[in-house]
Amino acid sequence: MGSETPQRLTFDVSASAESPTRTRVSTRDFEFVVDEPATLGGSDEGPNPVEYLLGALAGCMNVVAHQVAREMDLDVRDLEIEIDGDLDPAKFMGKSDESRAGYQEVRVDISADVDATDETIQTWLSAVEERCPVSDNLSNETPLAVSFESR
Repeated sequence: MGSETPQRLTFDVSASAESPTRTRVSTRDFEFVVDEPATLGGSDEGPNPVEYLLGALAGCMNVVAHQVAREMDLDVRDLEIEIDGDLDPAKFMGKSDESRAGYQEVRVDISADVDATDETIQTWLSAVEERCPVSDNLSNETPLAVSFESR
């Protein structure tokens, strides 16, 4: 009997700077723009990087919530996810090394119409948080390898 190896999926994006604040990102057959609001020097032509991060978390939690609900035989209706987070821009702006550059805290509020006991809903939500890849990346240190190629 052969040994099974876990399946590994690789996702990738390519990005090009169109201005100091605007970035065009491509992945599969999709393109999207990352930009900063005018208040942060951008042209406000798309969400900024940290907004995309929160959006990625919401999208991932939605997928995982429905996957786990199917496994638990729960009927989830009208799922809504509200996420906000606080960050101190001082490190990003080069004005301080005191706090981290990223979010200090991210808060997720999930609401839905689910016919289940409070205990079942807590079990469901715990599984969603534990199994969501984006939540995992935010909650745990992920190795990041940055390289540079001169042109």
